[in-house]
Amino acid sequence: MTDAELLTNVKAALGITGTFQDATLQVYIADVRGFMTDAGVPAAVVESAASVGCVVRGVADLWNYGSGNGKLSPYFTQRMLQLTAQTETVTGDGDNGE
Repeated sequence: MTDAELLTNVKAALGITGTFQDATLQVYIADVRGFMTDAGVPAAVVESAASVGCVVRGVADLWNYGSGNGKLSPYFTQRMLQLTAQTETVTGDGDNGE
């Protein structure tokens, strides 16, 4: 999935229109993807359709933070941990190929 496609998906899921917030969203997307990779989610999974919902949840968690209150939701953490178990072979439909 390209960065542009992921940005489009995140914006659609969060109900954001226009391009005014694109730069901010791209920073959050990169941060969430980096967090996932550092936690052990295979790069192929992070870059696949399987991770879109998790990335959206992480971006939403960061988007709604207050000063000093930024934290990721339990759902984000649980879903990310599930994604760590996926194989490197991921198809575009979110299926891990098994």
